[in-house]
Amino acid sequence: MNADAIDFSIIGPAFLAGLLVLATHVPLGAQVLRRGIVFIDLAIAQIAALGVIVAGMADFEQAWAVQVAAGIAAVLGAFLLTWTERRWPEVQEAQIGVVFVLAATGSLLLLAHNPHGGEHLRDLLAGQILWVRYDQLLMPAIATAVIAFVIFRFHNHLGRLAFYLLFALAVTISVQLVGVYLVFASLIVPGLAVRNYSASRRLPIAYAVGIGGYAAGLVISTVYDLPSGALIVWCLAVLAVAVYGLGPAALRDRKMPVVEGY
Repeated sequence: MNADAIDFSIIGPAFLAGLLVLATHVPLGAQVLRRGIVFIDLAIAQIAALGVIVAGMADFEQAWAVQVAAGIAAVLGAFLLTWTERRWPEVQEAQIGVVFVLAATGSLLLLAHNPHGGEHLRDLLAGQILWVRYDQLLMPAIATAVIAFVIFRFHNHLGRLAFYLLFALAVTISVQLVGVYLVFASLIVPGLAVRNYSASRRLPIAYAVGIGGYAAGLVISTVYDLPSGALIVWCLAVLAVAVYGLGPAALRDRKMPVVEGY
């Protein structure tokens, strides 16, 4: 344990990156739960990560070029999943799982002969949130603001294709900031924590769970020199369990087969 290791010049931009991710992922997570397509975030995030790997193999060194490659891959994945849902809606969750496995194993194959492939893959999955700098956050902040506006303005009127495309763009931004694992946790865990609360309280409490999880994970991981991304996931889960456990007892005891949006 080393409390002196806390450096707010490092934690600051990392925490801000987490806030940007939560800004879009908390409301999108509610939509994911409502639509019953929980693993779409993993699939799209893994496809975006595959785009990053392809960009690296093509020697794209500029950050914007890598972002464009990830975005194109994610959007193509969104079109694919839109088509599969329209064609075979009864097995969409299974199709999402297959797409995820193909993207994940494709990443392994592409990195098989890369001497730093294992490290690169680990960074994409677990993220390197503590390495984020303030100057990296300008474009993600602008894109997040636009996506968040669309989500909150049209959340009740997003069609299948619009939702998948919006989701793909949001995940493209976040996967390079925080990694695949935190993308999934940021989308799903806060929504699970508040599903028994009244509709008017779900969104603010879900954001509180997300913010608290990122803050606690960053500080504790710095003090104890542990992987930040992994610890943030655990902090999110612990806070979610606590919030769920403290939720309305009457609602919690009922069986609620459908999770409503915020």
